[in-house]
Amino acid sequence: MRHTRFHFWLHCLLAVGMCEGVGFASSFFTFSSIRTWYSTLHTPFFTPPSMVFAPVWTTLYALMGISLALAWKKKKNISFRWFWIQLCLNALWSLIFFAARNPLLAMGILVVLWGSIVMTMRSFHSVRIASVLLLPYLIWVSFAGILNLSIVLLNR
Repeated sequence: MRHTRFHFWLHCLLAVGMCEGVGFASSFFTFSSIRTWYSTLHTPFFTPPSMVFAPVWTTLYALMGISLALAWKKKKNISFRWFWIQLCLNALWSLIFFAARNPLLAMGILVVLWGSIVMTMRSFHSVRIASVLLLPYLIWVSFAGILNLSIVLLNR
């Protein structure tokens, strides 16, 4: 029992670390553009203050990692393909929105990202808590989609 618990926590640490690592890598594209390009954009009135994004994303990446570890622990009948797709799309969105400075293309990526999160939740359905832990992420990406679309429309 103790050995199994140790392996779970090791998997959890690895999964959370990997997800947080993707977030950290993505932040390199974000930080340089926030002070230059992003600050010149027209944003909607409901845009959260900049200081909100880092703690929200840190929490969401941790939840993603815990979700992955829980699903990984069970393994039976679970496909991890959608998890990896959504994680790559998440990083790609930051690259396209901030580094390429292309909110319209980023919006398209966000739509596909949203769908891949839903598919990840469906593929994790046999481990209910692993699926449910992705719900805040789906909600935040939905909100990010509204923000992204608003930025596209306000900056035509």
